[in-house]
Parts: sequence; structure tokens; C-alpha cells
Amino acid sequence: MIFALQIVAQLLGFGGVSIFASATPQRQNAGSVHSGDEDADAQLMLGFQKGQRSCFDQLFQKYKRPVINFAYRFTGRQDRAEELAQEIFVKCFSAKESYRPEAKFSTWLFRIARNHCLNEVRKPEYRHQVSEYSEQEKVSPIASKAVTPEAALAARELQRALRVALSALPERQRTALILSRFHHMSYDEIAATMKVSLSAVKSLLNRAKEFMVTEVQKHGVRHDL
Repeated sequence: MIFALQIVAQLLGFGGVSIFASATPQRQNAGSVHSGDEDADAQLMLGFQKGQRSCFDQLFQKYKRPVINFAYRFTGRQDRAEELAQEIFVKCFSAKESYRPEAKFSTWLFRIARNHCLNEVRKPEYRHQVSEYSEQEKVSPIASKAVTPEAALAARELQRALRVALSALPERQRTALILSRFHHMSYDEIAATMKVSLSAVKSLLNRAKEFMVTEVQKHGVRHDL
């Protein structure tokens, strides 16, 4: 179980094969915004509230890629990610008066993103997404001359199983895992974004990891990579 958890953690974005390696959204630098810029973000948002449209344009340029990443990873729909991000920013634009500088802009933004994506995945067309994802989703090739064909096949099987498992995660666990692994949010930031306690965040992340391992094992995927 411990080794399987290490495999899951590694493939969720900490080296080795990324389960989103074939997708347009990028991780790490393109998928996260460091908290050192939050004061500037707050000032930009306050400027926008005063009617300075250019302030919102700057926030959009800074956060559009992280929001696209979040939408893709939450819904599993690369074809909808950019459109969903646009819809999220429209909501932010319309809800500008609800922002308060006491809250981090990124926390406020990702709370809107999460709620919008939740509404999206609850639509009827997402009902059979996981099974279709399992059968149709193409995974990226394992690019390494040192990898044997057998090891490459095992890695692709594990990659596919992890992608399906992420789509099958309960919504709250999926949100916590994405914010932690791909957007590098602290437990406190995740708690503020999701409006839950710190202990709840830790519980959600632990259950998410256990769920991922269980789902991968159900697929009979080898872990001896």
C-alpha cells in the first residue's frame, strides 16, 4: 500500500509520468500562482472595483492558465476547459463587488471556479464520462529510450487508471487534491477556498489518495514500475 501511494503521488505531478502529460494545460509554473503576489492582486481587484478595467485585464492574463488547468483537471474535458475558464472570469467580472481585500484574490477566484465546475459536472452529459474516459482517452507515450516496451505498457496502463480514478473521485476530494497537487495551495488556502476546516482538508486529501490507490488496484494495474 505504501509503495502504491508513492506511485500515485509521483504520477499526480511530482516527477515520473504525469497523468496529464498529453494535455494542453501545463502544471507547476503554469498551473500555480505564488502567494507573494497576493497584495498586488488585491490592489488590482480594488482598482477594478473603482472602474479601472485594465486591472481586471492584468488579473485575467495572470490567472487564465491556472483556471484553465483547474477546469480541465476537475471536469476531465480538455475540449471545454478554455470555455469554462472564460465563463468563470465572466462570473468574477460580474461579482466584483463581492470581493473583499481581507481574502486572497486567488482564494476568491478558485472558489468561484470550483462552484462553476461543480455545476458543470452535474449536467446529464457527464453521467457516463468516467466509463467513456476509460475506453477512449488516449494517454501520452512514455518518452524514454531506456524504458522497455513492457515497462512502457505498464506505465501507460497506470497512467490511464489514474486519469479515470481522478475523474471518479468524489467532488470534494477531487477539489482538495487538485488544489494541493497542481496548484500547490497550502492546507490553509484549500480550507479557505472550500470553506472547510483544516482537519477536513487533511481528511479529504488522505481519503483521495486512498481512493486513487484502490481504483488503480481495481484495474489490475501493475505497480512494479
